Parts: sequence; C-alpha cells; structure tokens
Amino acid sequence: MIISGNTGIGEVVRLNFRTAQLFREYNIDYCCGGEKTISEACSDAGIDADRLISQLEDIAGNSDPDTEYINSLAPDELSDYIVRRHHSYVKKNIPHIRENLDKICDVHGSAHPELFEIRKLFNESASDLAAHMQKEEVMLFPFIREMVESKKQGSRPGPEAFGTVANPVRVMISEHENEGRRFERISEISGSYSPPADACTSYRTAFKQLEDFERDLHRHVHLENNILFPEALRLEKELNESTDK
Repeated sequence: MIISGNTGIGEVVRLNFRTAQLFREYNIDYCCGGEKTISEACSDAGIDADRLISQLEDIAGNSDPDTEYINSLAPDELSDYIVRRHHSYVKKNIPHIRENLDKICDVHGSAHPELFEIRKLFNESASDLAAHMQKEEVMLFPFIREMVESKKQGSRPGPEAFGTVANPVRVMISEHENEGRRFERISEISGSYSPPADACTSYRTAFKQLEDFERDLHRHVHLENNILFPEALRLEKELNESTDK
C-alpha cells in the first residue's frame, strides 16, 4: 500500500484494519473522521505526518486476513455481517453494562459523582443505537440487498419512500457522529476508562465493558461509513446509469 499525506484515513483502515490501532494511539478518529486526509488529521492533532506515514506503512506491509475477508464481501453480505457481528454485540452487551453502571452508581456514586453522567450518556446511547439499528435493519439494509439483486437481474430496484439511498446514508452518518461525540465524552469523564484506586471489581468491569463497547462501535461505524455506504452509493449510481441507457 502506497500511503501519502493525501491518502484518506478511512481508506488506509479499509485496506488494512490493523492500522486502526495506531490511529487510536494517536487519538485520530478513523471512523467518523475517515474522510480526512492524513495531512489534515496530523495538522489537527499536532502530529508529524511523515512519522505517522512511516509507521502506517510498516503495519500495512503485512496482510490482515480479517480485512481481506471484509473486502471480499458484496454490499448485501457486508450488511448481513454487520447485523450478525456488531448489531448483535450491541444488543447483547447493553443490559450487562447498564446493570454494572447501576451497581457502581449506587455504591460509589457519592465519592465519584461523574459516574452518574457516564450512566446518563450510556443510557442515551443505548436508546439511540436501538433506534438507529432498527432503521438500518428495516429500511436501509433491505434496500441495499434489493440493489444487489437488481444488478444480478439487470433490472432497477423499485422506488423507496426515502428516494435516493443517499438520504438514509446521510442520516446514519449523522447519527454515527453523535455517538462518536457521546463516547468521546464518556472516555474523557472516565479518564480513558481508568478506574480509580478505590474501584471494586464491578467498577473495573464496567469501565472495561465501556471501553470494549466503544472499540466495537468504532469498527462498526468504520465498516459502514468507509466501506458499506460508499459501495451502496456507487451501486445505486451504477444501476441508474445502466437503466438510463
């Protein structure tokens, strides 16, 4: 992979997901901020771009089977993968995190009042993510599957109430950005998920769960913002052009 200052962050991670860890270490957003170039991101973060590029090239020089698998998937297959892997993760883990947050707020809230804001933010996230995933599973992803099938059949998908696929994609990206800001705040309040000296096992577990949840969310958003959504837009354009001939 040839990487330059003009290479988009999302493109780098799309071609080798192992680079995501380096962007995390530099506190560079590779999911919601994937459209930024490396030069832009480094300028914003006060990082030497040449040094980062060299480190990225070292990582990208080794193949990543997980990345290769993801990039082999058609848009409908990637939609199914996201539901199986990431939507199911969110639905499964929200109740456990809520339970632990309630527990540590009850026990440690008087000494650590910041826990109440963390719980509030997470509960808001849980509610919004449930609605967000529902819209994807009921509206957007079925239309992506329909477009893939239309391409195979040489036809055009039927009209949708939302018009062009760009409309729900725009909404999904905006909601991703909201979640990114919310978890950035949770990370800030929690000291990057660092439990205090007096933390009990439940306290430490809750912070680890939140950190894991955020990491999964970053990959989830990356797969959609940087891979699935651009492919859906490209596919719709291709179908429109082929049927207009």
